Amino acid sequence: MRIKINLFVAMAFLIVVSPLHAVESVSWEQCVSETLKAHPDLYSALAVLQQAEADKRITKGALFPQLSFNVNALENTTTAQGIVPPLSSSYSLSAQQLLYDGHKTSNQIASNAEAIKAAQYNYNAISANVRFTLRSAFTQLLKAQDLVGLTVEIAERRQNNVRLISLRYQSGREHIGSLRQAEADLAQAQFEVFQAKRALILAQTNLASALGRDTHQPLRVKGTFTVSDLSTSKPDLAQLVKNNPLFQKLEAKSSAAHFDLDASKSAFSPQLYLNTTVGRGAYERLPIDAIDFSAGLTVSVPIYEGGSGRARVAKARAFLSQQNADEKSGFLLLFNALEQSWKSFQDARQMVVVQSKQLEAASQRSKIANAQYSNGLVTFNDWVIIENNLVSAKKNYLNAEADMLIAEAQWIQSKGGALEGQQE
Repeated sequence: MRIKINLFVAMAFLIVVSPLHAVESVSWEQCVSETLKAHPDLYSALAVLQQAEADKRITKGALFPQLSFNVNALENTTTAQGIVPPLSSSYSLSAQQLLYDGHKTSNQIASNAEAIKAAQYNYNAISANVRFTLRSAFTQLLKAQDLVGLTVEIAERRQNNVRLISLRYQSGREHIGSLRQAEADLAQAQFEVFQAKRALILAQTNLASALGRDTHQPLRVKGTFTVSDLSTSKPDLAQLVKNNPLFQKLEAKSSAAHFDLDASKSAFSPQLYLNTTVGRGAYERLPIDAIDFSAGLTVSVPIYEGGSGRARVAKARAFLSQQNADEKSGFLLLFNALEQSWKSFQDARQMVVVQSKQLEAASQRSKIANAQYSNGLVTFNDWVIIENNLVSAKKNYLNAEADMLIAEAQWIQSKGGALEGQQE
């Protein structure tokens, strides 16, 4: 009766594993393409870049003529001497052109240009983070798919073991403790099947979110546990840091701070403007005298602002010092991250080789032990240890393969590898 119940449970979890809905299959290249078009983090980073570009255009507008048109409508009034001559509307067109401001505007434009670079590097860094999240989610789903099949295989193997131990127990060749242990191992294996199925659903959800999808549906990924970076010689980490968008962003922010400091110093320089005005006065006059025209130069020289100018210079100088310190700190952090990710990637690659050999050895030992146990040459305790080692070896090999892909993704992220151009 117990064997029949276990068979029924086994049938039940096999049905649960079967998909009830159509499953969408996607490759890594398809995931990258979709994420580039739909991920909100990329849109947010792009919006930051667009704002920086708009800031430059706003600042650059100060170099062009500033035009304004004014219209005034006046009513007639009376005085002690009588009625003022009829009044009419007046209008004027004024133009102002900046001629010189001590290079303040040009420095601000240069600062804006560096801010645009920083925003572009920020976009690349965000893209690298999104790629790592996507690659991790892709790998976890690839692992979850294989894990479901592996746990079903292990459960079937545990079921066969229960049959074997039950027959040996009935024939008096094995005691009840061995049968109960085999049944407990089967229960554990059946639990892991359901656990793997739940993990599969979670991995599908995580991948859908990494793709930037608002809705979630069953997904299946197409891929293998192979890496694209096969290099074994350690690259120049210092150069990789300098090419990392995070470091380039810090460099651009330092350059922008330098131009901001120069701009704040220019606030003490005189400002020279060319002004012109063309218009018509309020009092009606002959047409020949209706148009007024004036032109001139305006010079503005700051004399005293209560110390605010010097305070702005001091603030800009302190901000530049901060950015320079952040740049150096960022270099050290990124260098350490590259060192760590390189080590982890190489360790993970070698671990796959080790676990492959462990699995091969465990498989061979299991075949020999099964034959020996059937012939009574090894005890149950020795046989079950070998069986458990085989189960662990299969799980460890799958984990090692997944860890290798994630370690590679971390290495690529540390180098600043973005989604664009990373469709391996």
